[in-house]
Amino acid sequence: MVETSTSKISIGEPLLQVLGLKIYYHISQGIVKAVDDIDFTVNCGEFVGLSGESGCGKTTTAMALLHILPREGVVEAGQAIFGNQDILSLKRKDIQAFRWKEISMVFQGAMNSLNPVHRVIDQMVETILIHDKMKKAQAKELALELIESVGIDRSRATAYPHELSGGMKQRLMIALALVLHPPLIITDEPTTALDVMIQAQILDLFKKLREKTSFSLLIITHDLSVLAETCDKVIIMYAGKIVEEASTGILFNEPAHPYTKKLIASFPSILADKEIDYIPGNPPDLINPPSGCNFHPRCDYAIDKCKVEEPPLVDEDGHRVACHRRHEL
Repeated sequence: MVETSTSKISIGEPLLQVLGLKIYYHISQGIVKAVDDIDFTVNCGEFVGLSGESGCGKTTTAMALLHILPREGVVEAGQAIFGNQDILSLKRKDIQAFRWKEISMVFQGAMNSLNPVHRVIDQMVETILIHDKMKKAQAKELALELIESVGIDRSRATAYPHELSGGMKQRLMIALALVLHPPLIITDEPTTALDVMIQAQILDLFKKLREKTSFSLLIITHDLSVLAETCDKVIIMYAGKIVEEASTGILFNEPAHPYTKKLIASFPSILADKEIDYIPGNPPDLINPPSGCNFHPRCDYAIDKCKVEEPPLVDEDGHRVACHRRHEL
């Protein structure tokens, strides 16, 4: 079994360090640079948001960490240090022991993630028994406790997925992700397609779980309001690269990258009367990305330098920005 020694990590210390990660899809049309040299850290007990338009590399990054990339996806370079080990270099025999026990994931679309022909309790018990040596009765009791911990009555444990509401299925997926108490949980669009009341319940659930345990959370979503409500810091990706990272308060109140500014401006606010903005054009072709800054064809602030020179991701007091005009803006 793989040993990552995460139990020795204290609150606030690095739990996951992604370094120089490159993930390319090799398809018939060419090579898609889905994730192109990114670095970020998730500390123990920290909630981190990962956002950006569709196709920016958010979900690809998460799939690489769990070794579930499609066949075309190749990790070309980089490391993901989890505890004391590079998990990208895990051998096949160690991957199953690692998944769910060290990092688990709540996938987008709870109905598609639950087996429709098996009862909920059976799926949870099976997951526990595959990864942990305990008696079936113990595994069942643990599963029932987790179901209750996400606000669902034990009586619903024997239901099939189609007998549950969308919100209940999403909460059950969170319970399933928690079943082996992993140090890090990744959620991919945890509130998509749920009504606002259920969204509020899911976010409240994360907060309550955080009070009971020191687990870390990586939330992947388009919905910036979810990140503002939940996360300690937010990472913004564009065209396979990180363009900005900052604490939640700074990123929403003092965004320094034009792309981040546009993303925030595209969301309505109930606290202020403001005009809704939008980002013109389309995301770039990652087989043949633009020269210089990937965002320059859509940027209102682009200058000649942006068209020929890629901006470095500069860290100033924990606020990382990749923009030649960051100080002017």
